[in-house]
Amino acid sequence: MMIIPATTLTAMAMSTEARQLMRLQSWLSPAFPIGSFSYSHGLEYAVEAELLHDRGSLINWLEADLRHGTGRSEAIFFTLAATLDDGNFLELAELAAASISTSELARESLSQGEFFLLTALRAWPNAALRARLELLRKTDIAPTLAVATAMTCTAHGIDTNAALHLYLQAWLANLINAAVRLIPLGQTDGQMAQAELEDAVIATAMAASTLGIEDLGSAATMVEWASMLHEIQYTRLFRS
Repeated sequence: MMIIPATTLTAMAMSTEARQLMRLQSWLSPAFPIGSFSYSHGLEYAVEAELLHDRGSLINWLEADLRHGTGRSEAIFFTLAATLDDGNFLELAELAAASISTSELARESLSQGEFFLLTALRAWPNAALRARLELLRKTDIAPTLAVATAMTCTAHGIDTNAALHLYLQAWLANLINAAVRLIPLGQTDGQMAQAELEDAVIATAMAASTLGIEDLGSAATMVEWASMLHEIQYTRLFRS
């Protein structure tokens, strides 16, 4: 029996971890072609209505959505999607798609989820991920972005907890970039907002590890209100 030196095993483990981190960085990058730049999650109407006008108001809005609205729900769905067997996973994916409160937010999440899986599979072929995608297609269930990201991370052996923190950070970064253009804010203000929301990201991710389907719900009604009014907004830069 061939004995592999410990140094070789360590190098292999480090290489695998590095590869996983590089993939995660690629998937959560603004350059990943899922169209995230075209969505504002209702921020465009909130700016139009003068509810958001500076860095402070943006931070308050995003923190509420992260801790009590979409962000919290996304974190719960992400955590559960990474651990369930096929049957329970399908039920969860269907629930995640059905629980989105407005048509624009549904388009935002489901469209990005679809393109996320297609792009990930084309660039990084993976038999386990393809099998899960085929299972979704057979049952005509469209995965949300959170579900699509979680199932991709699981298929590639990426730690769910670490991935969730970065997923939430990337979700916020996309909305902050939209706000930088809409309010407008400077790039430095955008980075300061990202930094000030780190505690909220960590708290939301930690809470999600102890929550289940029965804990789903949203108290960020202003976000949903803004999304619905964005549907009839006369001039728009963003799709949501």
